[in-house]
Amino acid sequence: MLDYTSQPKNVIVKQLYKHSGRILVKQLTPEIIADITKGEYIGERSARRDPVVGAVRDNRDVKPGNLFICIQGKKVDGHLYANSAYESGAACCLAERRIPDAKGPYVIVESTLQAIQTLSAYYRSLFNIPIIGITGSVGKTSTKELIAAVLGEKFNVLKTQENQNNTLGVPLTLLSLNERHEAAVVEMGIDDFGMMSQLAGMVRPDIFVMTKIGYSHLEKLVDLGGVLRAKSEVFNFMKTSGVAVLNGDDDLLWEYDPGMRKITFGLDKRNDFRAENILAEGTKAILCNIVSDAGQFPVRIPAYGIHLAQLAVAAVAVGSLLGVPDDDISRGLMSYAPVGGRANVSDTGFITLINDCYNANPNSVEGALTSLAALPNRRVAILGDMLGLGAISDEMHREIGALAARKSIDSLICSGEKAALIHREYKSAGGKAAHYYDDKAKLIAALPELIKKGDAVLVKASRGMQFEEIVSAMATIQG
Repeated sequence: MLDYTSQPKNVIVKQLYKHSGRILVKQLTPEIIADITKGEYIGERSARRDPVVGAVRDNRDVKPGNLFICIQGKKVDGHLYANSAYESGAACCLAERRIPDAKGPYVIVESTLQAIQTLSAYYRSLFNIPIIGITGSVGKTSTKELIAAVLGEKFNVLKTQENQNNTLGVPLTLLSLNERHEAAVVEMGIDDFGMMSQLAGMVRPDIFVMTKIGYSHLEKLVDLGGVLRAKSEVFNFMKTSGVAVLNGDDDLLWEYDPGMRKITFGLDKRNDFRAENILAEGTKAILCNIVSDAGQFPVRIPAYGIHLAQLAVAAVAVGSLLGVPDDDISRGLMSYAPVGGRANVSDTGFITLINDCYNANPNSVEGALTSLAALPNRRVAILGDMLGLGAISDEMHREIGALAARKSIDSLICSGEKAALIHREYKSAGGKAAHYYDDKAKLIAALPELIKKGDAVLVKASRGMQFEEIVSAMATIQG
């Protein structure tokens, strides 16, 4: 494991003083980057102390002053784009080998990925602001957006962009911090043991939110106990003054002792923060009351999905911990907007299309079907395989089929090897109209016959199934 705690003695950190008080400017330079990463600086001596602000891995995203990370990928070698990055204003590059005819300074390291992690861990240590980490088997990104929306009413907030939650995305997020930020919300996604330790060693959150321990990445994590063990590695990297904000509706999390202050959220009355009187306003919004020992107040989340009520409670809990007034919390939740591919609702003029095909596991599909079942329209679910479920894959797919029948989904359309089990169980459990296609192209061709005007149509499958093609085709159906 990397040692993220040591800081070279000769690092120079500039300081800025304002009349309102002392503010530390978190400034990186090529010299500091080389020192922190134990790399070799290559370039003009005069450029060693030029300011470096933020980091990117794609030369098309470079802004003046950025650090460009040369990643040697399977298909693309970032080193070949270094000079293009300089032309766009990059102040420095981080590379694994010499850059021919380099148009700017760079630092050579053994591994750019490891170096950027070490650098981000050091850089994060310069900030004495609340850092909120988020993980879970479902709802991470939505919860991140909800928390950022709530905190944004009081603080200047940095948040993870989209779902950049892995061993590269997390350090890039941390390196986006600047002296204007007053809080940060960092999404942390894992798929194996040890990965959370790697992320937590960089983030070192003050508040950590767990949305749910669910059936994801079981090929490596084996079972729910394994998922919990892998995600809870984070608590080894938090101060004892930290706070764990856990989904108390999840029995594993309800029983779990993080070794620090624990606050629970959810729908059950046993939780410290809970949602009551949940009402779906069609596909437009979710209404509920937030209840805690401090009292209660109503909120409105302008998005589709009953599950958002539970996630919003997590945002309320974090906001309350950081002193955000109830009125500001309500206003923050009103500004929430879903991120790409997550329960995006559109009116095509013929149907209500619910694009939720970003990813899928049993927990997220259950939530999607529950939200669909709350709509008054004829309800159609187009489902594909849920990948990465290991030994329990068949069982989980059959359970989703039975659930679709119990939720009175009017029509189920499936494609995929494992989705055949969803289709079969739906029929066995008394489902109304069931359709299965062994080929996605056949399903798309059949859509005009299967979809009726006014339908509410959910499209959901694991990302590897590429059901975005179905969403695109659906948008063109006019009867």
